[in-house]
Amino acid sequence: MTTVAAVRKTVLNETMRKAGGKMVDFHGWELPIQFEGILKEHAAVRNSAGIFDVSHMGQILVTGPDSFKLLQKTNANDLRKATVGKGVYSHLLNEKGGLVDDIIAFCLALNRYLVIVNATTSTKDFNWISGKAGKSNVKVENKSDDYSMVAVQGPNVPKMMEIFAPEAVKLPRFGIVEKKIFGEDCFISRTGYTGEDGFEITAPHSVIVDIWNKMMELGKPYNIVPCGLGARDTLRLESGYLLYGADVDDDHTTYESNYGWVVCLDKGDFTAKNILIKQKTEGITRKLTGLTLKGGGVPRTGCKIFKSGKELGELASATYSPTLKKGIGVGYLSEPNLKPGEALEVEIHGKMVPAEVSKVPFHKGTAFTFKL
Repeated sequence: MTTVAAVRKTVLNETMRKAGGKMVDFHGWELPIQFEGILKEHAAVRNSAGIFDVSHMGQILVTGPDSFKLLQKTNANDLRKATVGKGVYSHLLNEKGGLVDDIIAFCLALNRYLVIVNATTSTKDFNWISGKAGKSNVKVENKSDDYSMVAVQGPNVPKMMEIFAPEAVKLPRFGIVEKKIFGEDCFISRTGYTGEDGFEITAPHSVIVDIWNKMMELGKPYNIVPCGLGARDTLRLESGYLLYGADVDDDHTTYESNYGWVVCLDKGDFTAKNILIKQKTEGITRKLTGLTLKGGGVPRTGCKIFKSGKELGELASATYSPTLKKGIGVGYLSEPNLKPGEALEVEIHGKMVPAEVSKVPFHKGTAFTFKL
């Protein structure tokens, strides 16, 4: 007899339902795919303000005298960039150079780090990091069950934050501040997975509904809307951000995912450094490559990609871009040195649709351009 694991619900689940969220099973979590519609939600974030329940994301706390050494050893990026009050986007590597996960590691204080991890990998990440700790003087705690999280995204969101948390408006991109909110210790970060300027509020479950309601109230002048997974995906793909499990996984390296800027080979020894050095020196045989459709149709994950009749790979992520008004996607292609503008074809429902290699990100929002 087999048992089916119960779908987990965030503390905001009932709030999402009352707001009209159409709920789906997302890797074991019941989350809204959309509210009033993906196009409207997407436009709200690009032009003004939107809010997401991202409570399924995980949090791992790494503390102690050897916390920096542990994170430096297990990550591709250089944790020296994560000075107090700042974070760094990085790839947590396995022994063969694949991604255990893509993460953001924030330095809260000397020897105290908050690592934000993906929903499906929080236990896996915790086990990997703690397994690498050995006898070092460090404490690794999986706090994912202790926190909820909302993301408020869009060019008008800083105006809301001026009222809600003025100190957060002073944060640089990937900055973080600890703050008492409704009497509880919370974190406010500024990363913007949508490609727009925005803030993420990580808080104990007891106050997350109050935080959501307050942000909705502050967002009224800017026509803020609740947003679901659908808009989250179109926004992040336009912005060139990776989705773990689709674009990257244990079997694809950082260089192959076209995120070589994450790798710091001169920081000292770290997991799989020798593999990445070899790829940097000798080149790679596949690369995550962006494309845009020149014809009609909506590309989807799994669609095959061709060049001059030769199959090169398939789409890992693909969608219709509401901003560009055309189909976009990324896929691992067996010709890693293609240039933007080179002709491709995508097979959609048995029909070959003209496409071309495209630079990624496809669109740069305010997260790429805001200045303090």
